[in-house]
Amino acid sequence: MNAEIQTRTEKDLLGLREVPNQFYFGIQTLRAIENFNLSSNKINQYPNLIKSLAMVKHACAEANHTLGKLSDLKFNAIKYSCDQLIQGFYHEQFPIDLIQGGAGTSTNMNANEVIANIALEHLGHKKGEYNFLHPNNDVNMSQSTNDVYPTAIRLGLLFSLDDLNTPFENLIASLRRKGDEFAHILKMGRTQLQDAVPMTLGQEFNAFASTLEKDLIKIREIAPQTLNYMNLGGTAIGTGINTEQKYTQLAIDALATISQKDIKSAPDLIEATSDMGDFVLLSGLLKRTATKLSKIANDLRLLSSGPRTGINEINLEPRQPGSSIMPGKVNPVIPEAMNLVCFQIIANDLAVTLSAEAGQLQLNAMEPLIAFKLFESIELLGNALVMFQTKCIDTVTANEQHCKALVDNSIGIVTALNPYLGYETTTRIAKTANESGLSVLSLIKSENLLSDDQLSEILAVDNMVQPKAEMV
Repeated sequence: MNAEIQTRTEKDLLGLREVPNQFYFGIQTLRAIENFNLSSNKINQYPNLIKSLAMVKHACAEANHTLGKLSDLKFNAIKYSCDQLIQGFYHEQFPIDLIQGGAGTSTNMNANEVIANIALEHLGHKKGEYNFLHPNNDVNMSQSTNDVYPTAIRLGLLFSLDDLNTPFENLIASLRRKGDEFAHILKMGRTQLQDAVPMTLGQEFNAFASTLEKDLIKIREIAPQTLNYMNLGGTAIGTGINTEQKYTQLAIDALATISQKDIKSAPDLIEATSDMGDFVLLSGLLKRTATKLSKIANDLRLLSSGPRTGINEINLEPRQPGSSIMPGKVNPVIPEAMNLVCFQIIANDLAVTLSAEAGQLQLNAMEPLIAFKLFESIELLGNALVMFQTKCIDTVTANEQHCKALVDNSIGIVTALNPYLGYETTTRIAKTANESGLSVLSLIKSENLLSDDQLSEILAVDNMVQPKAEMV
């Protein structure tokens, strides 16, 4: 250590270390910083995780205080520290990489040390004077990393999913507005990149909204059913060693009150300590949403392709010049960025799956990666939803006349004539149109197969984009 830096001496299992006095974390956090310099993703980048750790520590302290195991003085000091973290203070004191060995022990000890040192200063003592209030004996009383860490992860994910609601809802609403705005615009639907049958551009955008609504509903249903069940009180492996019988329910009740979440104790604490199935389910739902969003982004890129030689049914607002060599080129950068985010979320799901599978016996040591990837996926998804809505969907416009011209010149409208002319006749008309370059309508009229009034009725927008009340 630099001689000019004021330090304090702390001790752990491996020996003595000098810890700079400016830090509220202690020796075990210092070792973790040195050991896990793996990525740029630190605990302090995920405030919901830190707040949740503080809520768990507060709840455990309250349970121990109720049971007479923690004095009024120590409980109030720990509560003060936790409140500070919940309010967003001292988060910079959580500098450990989210990717860490030890099944989250470093994260738990980081919280214990920071809470202890904030409390010590609040009580008028110096950082590191643990004889007055100890990170393990007091802050971590009746706890293990193996119940604190997963409980904090679950709670933090619930808060993060809450943050996802507004951007999700706003994107769906934006798509619905475009569905209404484009409701009168007839266009060709396509299957396998080939002309199919007519639809409206509004129907296309409403379908985008509907598929995302299903995912939002599913996430809102599944998340509380899985994440609300905590293994707090299970301590090391779920047996509850070093706790009293009333402790678990007291801690769970306190956590429910502090977090304002419907927190419950898992029915089997041993199972809940070792099994990561709930996280796999949540990750799968996020992957499902990402898959849908990527498909929507792909569709928008296709529909806006051109502008002269592509489909060009819609216009995406130009966001930036698209080429260093091709003047005038503008790329669909927002849908492309959405694709990239979705690919990362899909990749994160694989990391979660492999980590969950790698658990052994009574614990899953890979849980830090599960936490990292789930928090990252939710954050990426939330940011991407805002970007997609405000920089793409809100400002998309339609090329109405071009959509109509494509329909009028398409062979696909022959399908609407099939009930009136029969499959063989319409097939012949379609083939002739394709080979000659003539329109279906001109061929129908030249052969006097249907009158103008009949064609107008059959090819009316409402009759082509929804079932008829009755076929005449």
